[in-house]
Amino acid sequence: MQLTETSYTRLCSTKKILTVNGKFPGPEIHAHKGDTVLLNVINKGDYNVTIHWHGVKQPRNPWSDGPEFITQCPIQPGANFTYEIKLSSEEGTLWWHAHSDWSRATVHGPLFIYPKIGTTYPFAKPHAEVPIIFGSWFKGDVMEIIEEALVKGGEPNLSDAFTINGQPGDLYDCSKPGTFRLLVEYGKTYLLRMINSGMNEELFFAIDQHQLIVVGTDGAYIKPLTVDYLMITPGQTMDILLKANKPLSHYYMAARAYSSGTGVPFDNTTTTAILQYSGNYTAPSSPSFPHLPYYNDTRAVTNFTHGIRSLADKDHPIDVPKTVDTRIYVTISINTYPCANNSCDGPNGSRVLASMNNISFVNPSIDILGAYYKKISGVFGTDFPDEPPYYFNFTADQLANNLTIPTKGTKAKVLEFNSTVEIVIQGTNLLSAGENHPMHLHGYSFYLVGSGFGNFNNVTDPKGYNLVDPPELNTVGVPRNGWSAIRFRANNPGVWFMHCHLERHASWGMDTVFIVKNGPTRLTSIRRKPRYTPPC
Repeated sequence: MQLTETSYTRLCSTKKILTVNGKFPGPEIHAHKGDTVLLNVINKGDYNVTIHWHGVKQPRNPWSDGPEFITQCPIQPGANFTYEIKLSSEEGTLWWHAHSDWSRATVHGPLFIYPKIGTTYPFAKPHAEVPIIFGSWFKGDVMEIIEEALVKGGEPNLSDAFTINGQPGDLYDCSKPGTFRLLVEYGKTYLLRMINSGMNEELFFAIDQHQLIVVGTDGAYIKPLTVDYLMITPGQTMDILLKANKPLSHYYMAARAYSSGTGVPFDNTTTTAILQYSGNYTAPSSPSFPHLPYYNDTRAVTNFTHGIRSLADKDHPIDVPKTVDTRIYVTISINTYPCANNSCDGPNGSRVLASMNNISFVNPSIDILGAYYKKISGVFGTDFPDEPPYYFNFTADQLANNLTIPTKGTKAKVLEFNSTVEIVIQGTNLLSAGENHPMHLHGYSFYLVGSGFGNFNNVTDPKGYNLVDPPELNTVGVPRNGWSAIRFRANNPGVWFMHCHLERHASWGMDTVFIVKNGPTRLTSIRRKPRYTPPC
């Protein structure tokens, strides 16, 4: 896997982007359940970079997880690093992406995990499998965009287009010739391996006149769910069965943003591709367009997400913790921080930050994993709190300005090995920015046992938990001005990152770290990695 700067033309202009093997999106990786893949990443680009294997649990192998300054120092230009991708229970579609600054805008690709040899899918084998990868395209240099935003303290520039398999589609300037076309035969069934690698927007997606059968999410199977549209957050993956059973013609596939925050800027464009049947017929001058929910239709999101349930059969069992050893209540917020002479570009001259339990995460200069195992002091604290520092009506329409200022810090939460954990993630409406937040946990899948709107009630809300067949996820959308409850068993030792997968929120500090102790990581991985001497 070679990282290089490659010229690409989109939206009537040409620029150089960081790519893997010259491709945007990057190459597919194919493996079977339980495989171990060794992959050498050679950085011939201009920036430091790391690669994360999103949704891969990496049992006892945090050294290959990838987030910069959390589990490794970045791979410098001219250097290389060999990752050990250790698959375990994952099956279905996952993905890989850069986990350094905003490089993942162009450095990402699919990871297809097939059933173990000798076994098969829990549905009829499809005629073909096709990746459908959503992305974000910026006319400017993405690294300069985020660097400027962080220096000035304001919002980064919006993307100029969404893409499907690297192409914006018919509705953008200079884009029609490259529009992605999915060629199908009448009567065949296709498995769409869907990934939202976009930077800052969740997406509605539909195919005109065709229903979608969702059979997997985040590398785990679900009870088949037939829908007319879906909503997929940045970081999430879905396995979709598409039956080509409509009259021979061309049909638009389309995606546009779901953006729920009041006054929050977002890319309001629409990306398209074309579903094209083979055979003899007269193609329409313009394909018909699917119905997509309106950009702030939270009810449509809720109707879709509440239909997702784990398959939970004898061949694909689940193990939901019924009792809990550690309970954590985490608020996630958009914040402001004072700037000298009100000189920043945020509200009232402040700097925009984000936080978890009012702590805005600061990247250290030494990676936390190396510091933890080498017992280097002063790199991080272990006092990330189990609850917010103070309580208020988190989802009120109006909140006092003095609630918006967070504490900056590099904080971790330590978990006992093999303990059962419940995390309730509570959205807040600070700055009237009560958005749907896709929260991703490294090193684990977790069960989404409950979600709701308003402030979580620890007496009444757990009574409605689904402990029978909750979906097994690695990225959960926390509802706008609401909450989500997840459970998992902390049986994977190491240092594991948790963060919002809206990239601007992660850049502002909506992150934390979990350290699972009292269990060794794999000695082989420790010997091979890291090959650096702190500090980074």
